[in-house]
Amino acid sequence: MKSDKIKKGIERAGARSLLYATGISKEDMAKPFIAIVTSRSDIIPGHIHMPRLERFIERGVAAGGGVPFVFGVPGICDGIAMGHSGMRHSLPSRELIADMIETVMKAHQLDGMVCLTNCDKITPGMMMAIGRLNIPALVVTAGPMMSGNLKGRRLSLVKDTFEAVGRCKRGEITQDELAALEMCACPGAGACQGLYTANSMACFTEALGLSLPGCATALAVSAKKDRIAQATGEKVVQLVRRNTLPRTILKKEAFMNGIKVDMALGGSTNTVLHVIAVAKEFGVNITPDTFDQVSKETPHIANILPGGEHFMEDLDSAGGIPAIMKRMKLQLNDVMTMGEKTVSQIANDAQILDENVIRDYKNAYHKEGGIAVLRGNLAPEGSVIKQTAVSDKMMKFTGKACVFDSEEKAMEAIMGGHIKKGDCVVIRYEGPKGGPGMREMLSPTAAIVGMGLADDVALITDGRFSGGTQGPCIGHISPEAAVGGPIAALKDGDGIVIDIPARKLEVMLTDEEIKKRLASWKAPEPKETEGYLARYAKMVGSASEGAMLKA
Repeated sequence: MKSDKIKKGIERAGARSLLYATGISKEDMAKPFIAIVTSRSDIIPGHIHMPRLERFIERGVAAGGGVPFVFGVPGICDGIAMGHSGMRHSLPSRELIADMIETVMKAHQLDGMVCLTNCDKITPGMMMAIGRLNIPALVVTAGPMMSGNLKGRRLSLVKDTFEAVGRCKRGEITQDELAALEMCACPGAGACQGLYTANSMACFTEALGLSLPGCATALAVSAKKDRIAQATGEKVVQLVRRNTLPRTILKKEAFMNGIKVDMALGGSTNTVLHVIAVAKEFGVNITPDTFDQVSKETPHIANILPGGEHFMEDLDSAGGIPAIMKRMKLQLNDVMTMGEKTVSQIANDAQILDENVIRDYKNAYHKEGGIAVLRGNLAPEGSVIKQTAVSDKMMKFTGKACVFDSEEKAMEAIMGGHIKKGDCVVIRYEGPKGGPGMREMLSPTAAIVGMGLADDVALITDGRFSGGTQGPCIGHISPEAAVGGPIAALKDGDGIVIDIPARKLEVMLTDEEIKKRLASWKAPEPKETEGYLARYAKMVGSASEGAMLKA
């Protein structure tokens, strides 16, 4: 076992003494040492219940004959960090989490690990570490939140708080009604109730084969989640004993399965950014065009919030990801998963319990999957949109650019009533380098929806969008403004053409005019000059390559 390096041989007397100080016995020294990597936090609703899940994972590890050791990594709640400078830290935290796990695991030479995660950047950060370390590992995503309820109506975070801000601004609801929604939209523990980034990544993780069947949709407050946590702890000890390694099991065919399921569900645009980064740590090449091609071939069969009407709890009741895999069985690669079941075994064991929540291909909600990648003279390296959350009316749009050099300036204009029908809001210098940190733009997109402009106004950015975003909102525009991408050349009034079916994003300027404007462009002064974000801005790569740090 890998842990023999810290517990065997006369020269390891000091290390053994320190290990005995933790309370383990001589008998434990012969067992596999298993890390339980937790992102428990008192400030993230998706993580507040993790101490309970840690106990069940520990039970499983002990029942399987291993010795559990818990250590923690930090997490950020994107909803709380949204709309201000704090969001600059969210995506960069992904790299920190991967590095921290690598550091602790290599320093202590543990044999295997269970990663307990839930929210947006934490899950991909942990998965990146698993690929990098290539030791026996499984993931427990801590589960979706139950829907809220007010006067008999089910509520969700994005629709009933972020979007309600715009409704309040336009006088559709009062401040007292907004306050009532705030109190009821999030009733307790769990990741936000729709197919936002946290739940999108949870579903991808299960479809990839890194979580046990049923894990992604099992509610945070459910005993089902507890049982999955315990089974995961027991299973990882078996993987250690068989030396089952992630890179051996999770090859490109498995990643393609995860992407296919993600497209069928209509997941967050952030999955593009994260899956590219995770795949690289596994030695697998995935590009934005991979998502686009799969999306063209994969009908959208589950319509979950924000674009649809169903909640994650509905998907769970309908059979969860195993039922999606059953529906897609002929389209998926029949490969082994880290849970030691093949895709066909998982699909055959599943039941589709609600034909409306998980439709067949003939009755699909959309002919294509959730994400489209647009290119053109405004995005030579690509841009990303969640096309299943766009109305038919806005699949093609031509508007006039209203250019802002920060999210705050754009939000001020939106809330001030300065954005009108036919406008295309442009938010730039919010990319990986320019942000720095590539902030999510849920506040402005939700305000546009709440103010009734979702079918009349588009928004494009070199930053990102929350998985809760709906409407014609295009992110990840690459190259970004901070490195002199074409988006840096835009001026108020420029014509912007969006054609999602044709996969085009263009500005109505000649190549000569774009070059002329960029010739006089000067890179802005860095927004961060010290600390981690300053270092991050110097080292981070393009969004089209996963926004990973470069040496």
